Amino acid sequence: MTNRRDFLKLSALAVAATSGMPGFLARAATQAGGTKTLVVVQLTGGNDGLNTLIPYSNGAYYAARPTIAIPKKDVLTVTPDLGMHPALRPLMKLWDGGHLAWMENVGYPNPNRSHFASMAIWHTADPTQAEADGWIGRIAEKIGDPFCASNLGAATPQALQASEFSLPSIDSVDNFQLKLPAGMNTPFESLLNSPRSGEAAYLTRATRQMLKNTARVQENVKKYKSGATYPDTKFAAQLRDAARLIAAGVGQRVIYVSLGGFDTHAGQRAEQDGLLGTLAGGLSAFQADLERQGLARDVIVMGFSEFGRRVAENGSAGTDHGKGSVMFAFGQGVKGGVHGSSPDLEDLSEGDIKYRQDFRGVYAEALTRWLNLDARGILGGTFTGPRWIA
Repeated sequence: MTNRRDFLKLSALAVAATSGMPGFLARAATQAGGTKTLVVVQLTGGNDGLNTLIPYSNGAYYAARPTIAIPKKDVLTVTPDLGMHPALRPLMKLWDGGHLAWMENVGYPNPNRSHFASMAIWHTADPTQAEADGWIGRIAEKIGDPFCASNLGAATPQALQASEFSLPSIDSVDNFQLKLPAGMNTPFESLLNSPRSGEAAYLTRATRQMLKNTARVQENVKKYKSGATYPDTKFAAQLRDAARLIAAGVGQRVIYVSLGGFDTHAGQRAEQDGLLGTLAGGLSAFQADLERQGLARDVIVMGFSEFGRRVAENGSAGTDHGKGSVMFAFGQGVKGGVHGSSPDLEDLSEGDIKYRQDFRGVYAEALTRWLNLDARGILGGTFTGPRWIA
């Protein structure tokens, strides 16, 4: 016999996954392929901005990094003073086309070198660390739809936390459906067909809605035919799933993906070189996929890391936690170029690059000019930044 407690356990997923779902379905039916999407890429661990966008004309850069600096001959030149890491070559097509932007010296007031604290600041858009909800969670609350934003990965980052409902984390689009333990399908269906009232009646309706909507997602993603060959990496698989969700037309406004491993205290060249190669390989395949699907006009990508690294290398051929760093963005809706001045390596803050652009200004540009949302209401203030949306 299955009692009320068992029913609540079986239906628990519905509470987290179905708030606002009727709105989600309505948007999916009317907005297929037409809603602009922001893909956020988190580089976890503190990516070294100086070895990503390299001030190759600055002798102070080479003096501070005798073993880990990128040789001038290897730099992918983008301006007379700056160049991209050679592992980012797959992104040069976007740069040459005017659709890759770099934001220099990005950070926030009173920088924090703690991974946990600094990442929380970027996730909540609150340097005071008083806010618990994430900035993307607040987007979902403003829209009133928890399925307008999704994390592709196992654990939901704080950026997608909201006070009113839970935003989904999708480990794999293929598994984005209800899968009951063996032998539970018949008892579960029996429970759904039993007359109920109050809380249990709500859970019955919510569960049926969830089943209907996940079936809709599965039906749509099965029609997707990839327009590119993706590298065999977990990061690229997340981006392929992002392309599948976008192609399915299920109303995604923000999709969140992560690439970890950037805490390069030792042996940085080998570690970061490989990671940037993974980043560029996945992103270039994603962009090619969108272009061949006819979706590239409505999707942009914005990437960040919780902080940069110290200017001087350490004794282990690596770099320690720093402050200001670079952000990047690309897509047909992006105004390419370098936004902001090169880091002043003669004027540092405790050995770190000084931040000159508040990251919330970069967020505000995406919110206001790409997603057409009230940035002030989401970020809790007015922040100006570079005009990187075309």
